[in-house]
Amino acid sequence: MRILGFFLFTSLLAFSQSVEEKYRDVSRQIIAQAMKDEGGLAKLQYLCDQIGARLSGSEASAKAVAWSAQQMKQDGLDNVQTPPVKVVHWVRGKESAEMVAPFKKPLTILGLGMSGSGDVTAEVVGVKSFEELEALGRARVEGKIVLFHPRWVNYGVTGAFRRSGPSRAAKLGAKAVLIRSAGIPQQNTAHTGSTNFEAGQTPIPAAALSEESLRLLERALASGEKVTVHQYSEAKQLPDADGANVMGEIRGSERPDEVIVLGGHLDSWDVGQGAQDDGGGVIASLQALVILKQLGLKPKRTIRVVFWANEENGARGGIAYRDQFQDQLKNHVIAIEMDGGAERPVGLGITGGGAKALEQMKEIGKLLQPIGAGLVTAGGGGTDIAPIMRDGVIGSGVRTGGGRYFEWHHTDADTFDKINPEDFKKNVAQLAVFAYVLADMDVRLGQ
Repeated sequence: MRILGFFLFTSLLAFSQSVEEKYRDVSRQIIAQAMKDEGGLAKLQYLCDQIGARLSGSEASAKAVAWSAQQMKQDGLDNVQTPPVKVVHWVRGKESAEMVAPFKKPLTILGLGMSGSGDVTAEVVGVKSFEELEALGRARVEGKIVLFHPRWVNYGVTGAFRRSGPSRAAKLGAKAVLIRSAGIPQQNTAHTGSTNFEAGQTPIPAAALSEESLRLLERALASGEKVTVHQYSEAKQLPDADGANVMGEIRGSERPDEVIVLGGHLDSWDVGQGAQDDGGGVIASLQALVILKQLGLKPKRTIRVVFWANEENGARGGIAYRDQFQDQLKNHVIAIEMDGGAERPVGLGITGGGAKALEQMKEIGKLLQPIGAGLVTAGGGGTDIAPIMRDGVIGSGVRTGGGRYFEWHHTDADTFDKINPEDFKKNVAQLAVFAYVLADMDVRLGQ
């Protein structure tokens, strides 16, 4: 073991010296070019302002696909294509909610993706956990509107009530569901997102509440009086629609069959403009390749940018990509997904490839110390690259300093003005440096 450890140490030392010495100057050039570039921000502004929200199956979604492919061609990428993807097509329609007893007051809601239609006036029963729901049983839930009001923990924990709460309430006979938004409260704003009904279940109306409306209902319930709400929804599920992934490449000069993948998802919810989620991710990934082309850099391996379809309410794009390249996945060096907003980047998380890949990525990360974006830790990925990660591809996810992402995420507030230009440019620089070094270095990641 000592001998093996010695050889691993010496090989990583040589790799470190190679990266820091060979790529120090070019990484500084990449960072400088990214930080003065305005083209990425112009593209993101166009996507947000002139195309806007891009829910799968919508006219705006199709427009975004066509525009993205044309943009990649204008930017001089190789092998631009839009492979078709059958996408989920859910339509929100009109929706509203009002507390009608013990007094009248409108409620701020945002229907959950994949929820159903209905015109319901019913008593509200509140629960703070799934255990409380089950303890009530069918006798006290049937015919009611269930209010899930757990405390906010984080997106993963509190988001579980959004993902499966409506289905579990429907199994006990609930007519509709209101739920705490899976996000940080922001000025009477509700947060949407998908919910999942079991096969064979008829979806019921389900909506997220703003914090202000949630607190109003909590106070009314705490008074001991019967609370009644009128909840209306025209949401419907349509047959799958035609969609597409969008991709383009910088073709590798020596090992073109080995591929580094960058990307995010082009679709968004039907509220806001999808700026942080995930317009910033797709445009930063594209602009990373543009920066490399502007500098005339020609890496040994291929770098492919992918705008995946239908991440928000179906994850069909990632599955379609896996199926399209099934016989080529062994040549996928790494897939890096940016889907956590375009706030200040701090580094990447990585899954797969073993200890050597992690250490190699850490050494590449040192090149990004000038902008504070080089921290590499174990554990990373994303919804769109999950299918190919399950088939053995090393996966990585961009990490940011965060802070405000969940104030905007899945809301009307996710608009272009929430993009900090300097932070966005740092994301472009981070992606460009990692992509270029991974594509150009002599050894393949993990080897």
